[in-house]
Amino acid sequence: MATPRRIKVNESGKVTVVTFNDSKIIDEAEIQEFGQELYDLVEREDRKKIVLNFGNVEFLSSAALGKLIGFDKRVKQHKAELILSNIRPEIYEVFAITKLTKLFVIKDDEADALAAI
Repeated sequence: MATPRRIKVNESGKVTVVTFNDSKIIDEAEIQEFGQELYDLVEREDRKKIVLNFGNVEFLSSAALGKLIGFDKRVKQHKAELILSNIRPEIYEVFAITKLTKLFVIKDDEADALAAI
């Protein structure tokens, strides 16, 4: 895989930990790019346990949320696991309002996410 530009990928044991490089994920081209980088993790690299750490993210557009929902579907198709962590309260509120808290497993921090996966 080409070096990701929108995400940083680290390994913690058998878990792939993804952090976002951008604090605001709103630009359509950037969303397509980070979406493809995420999809490659499960489709090309066959990663089975993924934690998305949102610690750097201050704002997500609705299109970015849509891309995350699509990624969750791909993860499930590949029989992989996905946990989200470090979501700021103002972003978590959007997840709660849109009922995405029912779709995604969300932990307070990366350590909790790693313990749960």
